[in-house]
Amino acid sequence: MRPDRVLVTGGAGYIGSHTCKALAQAGLQPVCYDNLSLGHRWAVKWGPLVEGNLLDTEGLVRAIRTHGVSAVVHFAASAYVGDSMRDPGAYYRNNLLTTLSLLDAMCTAGVGALLFSSSCAVYGNPQRLPVDEQHPTAPLSPYGQTKLDGENAIRWYGRAHGIEWAALRYFNAAGADPDGELGEVHEPETRLVPRAVMAALGQVPPLEVYGADYPTPDGTAVRDYVHVSDLASAHVLALQALRSGAADGVLNLGTGRGYSVLQVMQAVEAVSGRSVPHAMRPRREGDPAEVVADAARAQVLLKWQPVHSSLEEIVATAWRWHAEGKLPHCG
Repeated sequence: MRPDRVLVTGGAGYIGSHTCKALAQAGLQPVCYDNLSLGHRWAVKWGPLVEGNLLDTEGLVRAIRTHGVSAVVHFAASAYVGDSMRDPGAYYRNNLLTTLSLLDAMCTAGVGALLFSSSCAVYGNPQRLPVDEQHPTAPLSPYGQTKLDGENAIRWYGRAHGIEWAALRYFNAAGADPDGELGEVHEPETRLVPRAVMAALGQVPPLEVYGADYPTPDGTAVRDYVHVSDLASAHVLALQALRSGAADGVLNLGTGRGYSVLQVMQAVEAVSGRSVPHAMRPRREGDPAEVVADAARAQVLLKWQPVHSSLEEIVATAWRWHAEGKLPHCG
């Protein structure tokens, strides 16, 4: 009997590719749907690649029917707060309109299970810590707003069309595959952990630290970092729970512990034995001071526990990916 097939939009990207690996290890067949604008052909290793645009609803329907897809995991999106502040229209097109197109395709093709890649950015500036799923949502950027709008669209489609769904609100994804097969590759790279690693390696200019006057212990912003492989395992558990009716709605994915920008830099220096060149900059619009997760709901409903998400392992896996020449330079 062939394995169940899961359409993974954005499956050639960072979290998507790690999740494709986890799905394959769980006996499922990932079918990657990606236009390769941000993803990488070399990262598609565990199933077929369908090159396509998410706004092409008919193309999505063909892909779903051709591959006999029974569920969808939806990663494909633009995901930079700063970019979204400069060009909100692009984020509404790339994040919200594509989600509506995907939902329409699922309805046409009769697929009734969807996992949505959401974000802690839906909460905005936390009123209390740690942040649980009942916390008010008040996005500070078009990126966060389009993620929240996507959740709401999925909720109403689910109610109208019988789609079982869950939205996984990630905190800060980081690290690389412990086996060294996958890692984080963005052009340009702006995320803190890889950017600090690359600055230590001399591959990029000094790291820019945005804000040293936040109301935090060292003045720099604090975030909850969760290893990308732990996020991938949560998707497998969530898909299984969704199909059994054990979980739906929104779920936070984080560790419950926050680290400042300076603490991340210090961890990179400890792992690498090198300094992290850096320059202080003013705060960026749309960045809250501190965001830390309460992920108890995922731990109870999914039986999920992050096992790779110590700051030391996150940084060590990222360092190996960048420093040991594992990073492909094409595709």
